[in-house]
Amino acid sequence: MEDEKVVPTVQELAGFDLNDPTIIELIHQAQESDAADRALTIMQALKKYKKAVFWAMFLSTSLIMEGYDLVIINSFYGQTQFQNRFGVYNADQGHNIIPAPWQSGLSNSALVGQLAGLLINAYTQDRFGCRPTMMAFMAWLAIVIFIPFFAPSLNVLAFGEAMCGIPWGVFQTLSTTYACEVVPTILRSYVTAYVCMCWGAGILLSSGVVRAVVSVHGDLGWRLPFALQWVWPVPLFIGAYLAPESPWNAVRRNKIDQARNSLMRLRQGTPDKVREVEATLAYIRHTTAIEKAETAGASFWECFRGTNLRRTEINCVVWAAQILCGNAILGYSVVFLERAGFSEVQAFDINISLSACYIIGGLICWALFPHFGRSTIYMVGLLLMLFILVAIGGLGFTEGKSVQLAVGILLVISTLINMITIGPVCYPIVAETPSGRLRYKTIVIGRFVYNLTGIFSNSVTPRMISPTAWNWGAKTGLFYAGTNLLCLIWCWFRLPETKDRTFGEIDLLFDNHVSARKFKHTRVDQFAHQNEYSAKTEEGVEHLEASTPSKE
Repeated sequence: MEDEKVVPTVQELAGFDLNDPTIIELIHQAQESDAADRALTIMQALKKYKKAVFWAMFLSTSLIMEGYDLVIINSFYGQTQFQNRFGVYNADQGHNIIPAPWQSGLSNSALVGQLAGLLINAYTQDRFGCRPTMMAFMAWLAIVIFIPFFAPSLNVLAFGEAMCGIPWGVFQTLSTTYACEVVPTILRSYVTAYVCMCWGAGILLSSGVVRAVVSVHGDLGWRLPFALQWVWPVPLFIGAYLAPESPWNAVRRNKIDQARNSLMRLRQGTPDKVREVEATLAYIRHTTAIEKAETAGASFWECFRGTNLRRTEINCVVWAAQILCGNAILGYSVVFLERAGFSEVQAFDINISLSACYIIGGLICWALFPHFGRSTIYMVGLLLMLFILVAIGGLGFTEGKSVQLAVGILLVISTLINMITIGPVCYPIVAETPSGRLRYKTIVIGRFVYNLTGIFSNSVTPRMISPTAWNWGAKTGLFYAGTNLLCLIWCWFRLPETKDRTFGEIDLLFDNHVSARKFKHTRVDQFAHQNEYSAKTEEGVEHLEASTPSKE
């Protein structure tokens, strides 16, 4: 059966005057850039765009701070120094504890701040660009870290977490969108998946810090981890100042010269560098013009209209599935291992090993990208985690230390599976599926849904597992097996394959309502009508020359 083929619609071509020689030249340059982009191998791309890869990875390190704080605040609940400073005495346990409502409150405070940061970034990144936005919120973060560091009460600490959450919300989407817009198609999956590895690196770093301060007495035991966050803002502020702007962002803001300058800085010097830059710039302008014709505006409302609604749906579900796949209970492996007889120090050591799964899993995922599609890796990860969650839930109906040990080990295995598949693959999917003009807003909406899902999870999961609350224990695995199954079914019918697709191709596939299962095999010619016009024009010229009588 012959593969289907899609081409630009009449509406999408409405903005092109094909009688204008300048437009025709721009289209030819765009075709040249598209062909060159497709011809690149991974090694050629790394050699040619090493500067782009460096800047994408450097700015992505801002996510280390979010991952760092996520574990820091959760680890404090069991830390003796933190309990002595902020906890209330529990007669049954014989020492101070942090009440469950406050545990949820502190964890959710940062998420609430991130929600605000996401909304702010949706405006500032479109209006001012990636670099100014990064610099402004790095400065903000350097100031508000003082609040949790000097917090005299849980109320002030929660406020400080919310204030720190605002820049973290900004960095969540800014790092991903910047990374995907500065590198060629073949490298997009690697630099966007690296964002997840940075998040994991923050978790690994914080796990090591928490382990290191176990023997530190007094308030310094919990203040020192907060103080270490001041290490990041200054170098990242300087890096953002020196980094080139996203050329796609610059074109959307009609800063053509800035886009050209960025493209010159993002690639290595070659004899044809100027011509290649002009061709790439033409492709960006061509794709942006088609998107403008398809999308009336660039407001949040546009994300819920026409074909953009489907793109927004994909972003929301793929983000939410990060938690609903069962990731919400993976952090409790240490709890089950402690119940199985592991000491607090041993549990912390295992937690560090778990955090390393983010890095190890990300590297393994990189090795999978050339051979498998994004949706394939994502769904296989969901399926494997589903089996493990059902096994964990089944163990919840029996008791004993051996059962707790088995649950803990299964959660460790599930963590590694998650970090090879679902965790890193999420980022290229959410970066590639939105249209360029609505990329920031679409990812913001998806991440907003992710944070709301996180608030729900942070509120109910501790109660599910806690013996003093709902006391589900390992049976919680069955609940998340159910949510995992729903995500898996949705992915089969709704998640398209974007591997090796340019942004222009992805736009046309969505605009032509190609189903998720046909995305991979449908052929796309985004220059079809322009080529037909050029061919007819050339035929007309030849016919005119042939019919012109000789003057001899």
